Amino acid sequence: MRAAALYSAAGSLLLTALTAAPAEAGPAGPGAAEARGTAVAAERAAAAGIEFGSCPKAEELPEAVRCGTVTVPLDYAHPGGEQLRLTVSRVRATHRDPHNSKRKVPGQGALLYNPGGPGASGLYFPLVGMVPEWKRIAAAYDLVGYAPRGVAPSAPLSCQDPGDFFKGPRAAPTRPSDAYKRERAAEAEAYARGCAERAGRALRHYHSLNNARDLEVVRAALGERRLTFMGASYGTYLGALYAELFPSRVRRMVFDSVVNPDPGQVWYRNNLDQSEAFEDRWTDFKEWMAEHDAAYGLGDTAREVQNSYEEASTRLAARPAGGTVGPAQLQGAFLRAGYYDDYWPHRAEALSAYLQGDPQPLVDQAGTRTEEGAVGAENSSAVYTAVECNDASWPTDFEVWDRDNTRLARRAPFETWDNVWTNLPCAYWQAPRQRPLDVRTAPGELPPTLVLAAERDAATPYDGALELRRRLSGSVLVTERDAGTHGIAGGANACVNGHLEAYLLNGRLPARDESCAPRPEPEPRESATPAS
Repeated sequence: MRAAALYSAAGSLLLTALTAAPAEAGPAGPGAAEARGTAVAAERAAAAGIEFGSCPKAEELPEAVRCGTVTVPLDYAHPGGEQLRLTVSRVRATHRDPHNSKRKVPGQGALLYNPGGPGASGLYFPLVGMVPEWKRIAAAYDLVGYAPRGVAPSAPLSCQDPGDFFKGPRAAPTRPSDAYKRERAAEAEAYARGCAERAGRALRHYHSLNNARDLEVVRAALGERRLTFMGASYGTYLGALYAELFPSRVRRMVFDSVVNPDPGQVWYRNNLDQSEAFEDRWTDFKEWMAEHDAAYGLGDTAREVQNSYEEASTRLAARPAGGTVGPAQLQGAFLRAGYYDDYWPHRAEALSAYLQGDPQPLVDQAGTRTEEGAVGAENSSAVYTAVECNDASWPTDFEVWDRDNTRLARRAPFETWDNVWTNLPCAYWQAPRQRPLDVRTAPGELPPTLVLAAERDAATPYDGALELRRRLSGSVLVTERDAGTHGIAGGANACVNGHLEAYLLNGRLPARDESCAPRPEPEPRESATPAS
């Protein structure tokens, strides 16, 4: 998720002046009408099933991936009202043991995946069965992805003209002036207004509780008596809500890179904590570049690398690279490297090349995207904003945002203000807010679940995994120590993958929380040009 899973040491910041409309409640209590509506929709979906065929051409999926649709109510309190069609993708289990072609692997049903966001599509997930680390799981499970409500092609949301979405080049001040803050606040208010105008009354129905209800309907449509689910990033929060709402429907669940589900964290405090965690991860990246100064020439200390980065930002403010890359685009590219350390060599090369007079690698990595990319990015942003703003209360007075983030930016300048501008539309949101569920399961209420987390993950700080582990009775946490890649299941760590396979294939968890040694840090690419 772009800024959707977020947490760690900013809890000392005060949060005041929160105002929110109460969650709507039926006469039998909060959520009673929606619970009845979910049962009705699931029964309909089970009877209809899913007719799989070719996938939408715009998704450019290979023929091996088959797609279909599942109908869900826009408003679960009125299941006979307006309906949405969610697109679902699937690749059938191979039933072939990748290590013994003569051995037939029994099927275990569908493994349904949500990649997070909110606003990300899972339609490409079934393709992971081609990756060696996933072949044993793909032998036993039908791999199923889907585009959640609002995510194209599932009744896509939009908040502004995609042609206006990418604003570049742009500044990225770590100490913004009052005038700059007023400018960005006005933009956030206009964006919130655009969401309300484009979606109308439907906007209120795009939130995490309905996403969890949609998951229950998709389960029924797939013909699964109980759900086997894997969620990454925001997908872990979605899975936690499902576990709270439908514990008897859970077969197995994997939570990978965990959003803190504490109702008091969702979502304002989570974003504060995320900004603080990204500062630590940015330090990790700078120290790595300093260790490889011979390859990049950016400085042999983290402070010197910071100076090189600031020099590039200053130059870009005066003369944007390729006419499109300013300080904000530079920051965005390096922020993405905070999610995935596989990006580190590429970003370091681009920064080094730019400072030596070659802007093209930086333009290629951080420049304005294509028109088609803008449509997808605008849609993803609209869903992200709608879900998070609808999910919970937010400060409605900019002075609260300004106070809390000015304090935080003194020690965490890298991501703090960018995170504010991303989420600030929630201060001006026009739809009613939901009341976050207090996710807790008692012993025996939920089957054992697996929680995976990297200790230095910035997008979903580690405290979130500890909190979910405490709240889901019978869950076990596997930690990748001293590592920070966001999303660790089926990746480069064989220890993590061993626990994932043992759980999904055999239902076996460690007797207690476990830890895995970190994956190796990336190395400079051989094509890297040493700085002169």
